[in-house]
Amino acid sequence: MPLIETKDITKIYRLGDIDVNALSGVSSAIEKGEFVAVMGPSGSGKSTFMNILGCLDKPTDGEYLLEGLSVGNLKRDERAGIRNKKIGFVFQGFNLLSRTSALENVELPMLYDGLPIEERRRRAAAALKSVGLEGRELHHPNQLSGGQQQRVAIARALVNNAPIILADEPTGNLDTKTSAEIMELFVRLNKESNITIILITHESDIAAYSRRIIRFLDGRIVSDEK
Repeated sequence: MPLIETKDITKIYRLGDIDVNALSGVSSAIEKGEFVAVMGPSGSGKSTFMNILGCLDKPTDGEYLLEGLSVGNLKRDERAGIRNKKIGFVFQGFNLLSRTSALENVELPMLYDGLPIEERRRRAAAALKSVGLEGRELHHPNQLSGGQQQRVAIARALVNNAPIILADEPTGNLDTKTSAEIMELFVRLNKESNITIILITHESDIAAYSRRIIRFLDGRIVSDEK
């Protein structure tokens, strides 16, 4: 059974009097432990696909299965619960709270679980150590480089032991050297922890770190290569 499976999913957005087909019959399967890059030009459907995989949006038609459970049309709070337990997100803009420390930023996903503060601190510190930020726990984002901020964001994605990381242009705000360091971190997490990583990128050199590339065009998958 695939970890992630989409069956003929479509997504239609209503813009005024016009229907826009963001996805048109997309079927795919991703196994546990894969490292997949999703590519395509602007408007190709890759971001809509990622939003559905991340339970941030639901398909207009078709079925989305996560670990065999049909989740595409669950209620908003049910999707939120799945996001918190199953999926870690990493974004281009880091999305860190500026007035809180690295440790407190990483703790955020655990606040919904009612964990004791000692357990939250322990897990957050361990996550920061796993991304090479031991000793930086009390630094605020403005005291960290862009690469270090993205490492904090990756630690936050890891802290709930989610089996999936969805990374949306995670190197978009980073220089070439730092981008390579972040991608090598993703490769290590994928290999050592068997975390399934799905990465949106428009850069071929970044996609090359993955082991499979799915390309979108006009709301459809046009190639899927390992």
